[in-house]
Amino acid sequence: MAIYVLRLGHRISRDKRISTHCGLVARAFGARGIFYSGEKDTSLEKSINSAVREWGGHFEIKHVNNWKRFIKDFRGQKIHLTMYGLPVQKTIPKIRKPRKDILVIVGGEKVPGEVYQLADFNVSVTSQPHSEVAALAIFLHEYFQGMELTRKFNNTKRKVIPQERGKKVIQP
Repeated sequence: MAIYVLRLGHRISRDKRISTHCGLVARAFGARGIFYSGEKDTSLEKSINSAVREWGGHFEIKHVNNWKRFIKDFRGQKIHLTMYGLPVQKTIPKIRKPRKDILVIVGGEKVPGEVYQLADFNVSVTSQPHSEVAALAIFLHEYFQGMELTRKFNNTKRKVIPQERGKKVIQP
């Protein structure tokens, strides 16, 4: 069972940081990879791949040309994060139960109405406007029941040593 993220409608001029943060959160919180539609962005891909090389783990980033086909062809559950969906705390037990691969869909530009129909679940972390990065983090945290916070990454070139004050990073 693996979790993947699909970031819809990436626009290089507007979404560089948000899409990067979606990838970083997906990786840190236990997803196996992120796919993105919209404009192909080699800078985004290099940034995520660099984080994986430095901080470890197995994580991939890939551009998809046809998001609709990608969603339809995905074998597993399709979860669309939207402020208009059902509350995460009520839907997460149903999502967790089948133990299938999961595709978490996060919006960018205006999300096409078709996404709501293609998703198995439309899930909200709150029914208020919010960041897709925050929604993704909360969804993954709820799905993994907090266990992602103690996850260890292999093949790391850097490791943070937690401290009350200051920064300590070692190269194991």
